[in-house]
Amino acid sequence: MKFSHKLSLPVAILAFLGILAGVALSSASTATTSTPKGPKFMLSFDDLPEGALPPGWKIDATNPAGPLAQWAVSKDDQAPNAPKMLSLTKIQDGSRGVFNLCWNPAMAFRDGQLEVKIRANTGKVDQGGGLIWRAWDANNYYVARYNPLEANFRLYFVKDGKRQMLADKGGLNLKTGEWFTLKIVHQGDKIEGWLNGEKLLEATDRTFPEAGGIGFWTKADAATSFDYLKVD
Repeated sequence: MKFSHKLSLPVAILAFLGILAGVALSSASTATTSTPKGPKFMLSFDDLPEGALPPGWKIDATNPAGPLAQWAVSKDDQAPNAPKMLSLTKIQDGSRGVFNLCWNPAMAFRDGQLEVKIRANTGKVDQGGGLIWRAWDANNYYVARYNPLEANFRLYFVKDGKRQMLADKGGLNLKTGEWFTLKIVHQGDKIEGWLNGEKLLEATDRTFPEAGGIGFWTKADAATSFDYLKVD
């Protein structure tokens, strides 16, 4: 994980504290090791009480038309890193244009890779979800998501609350209720999107060149679970 040299001192301090909070979540399932590519952080939710959020994480939304969705740690023995995961537990604004976020503004990520386990639970308008990164606020970030209803995997940027697609892969066969692994590799202006170990998306973009926060994303009425976040 590479931090921008242009980060101000307060932001850098916040980023460091955010990482410490993430690393401290689980002594059993969270590890930090140094490699030539940089530190690796593995974030699970097993040491957090049900109903909580990870330290440093916040609930937010892009283009909200009503109350924010509810997110919380919940228990599920079928989770990839059982018994706990982080889920969007209650939709309070199911409008088509809202993007629901649970993210950590202080965990500043620029170059490297992000990987997470995701399960689409419910949704009539939309389903599934994905990752956000290089996020400066609730209206400006990159996002990659998979939607079982549309059977497609897409890469976007969201700028000033408006979404612009960068890459798309359709005809996929990951179903509602199935766990899948979504990975993003971002180096400079080059972006790759992976599903279940297969590279399906590539794009070049310079909209957000600096480091920003990371987090989870869903759209409209999509209720989704996330587990075992890894950050390089």
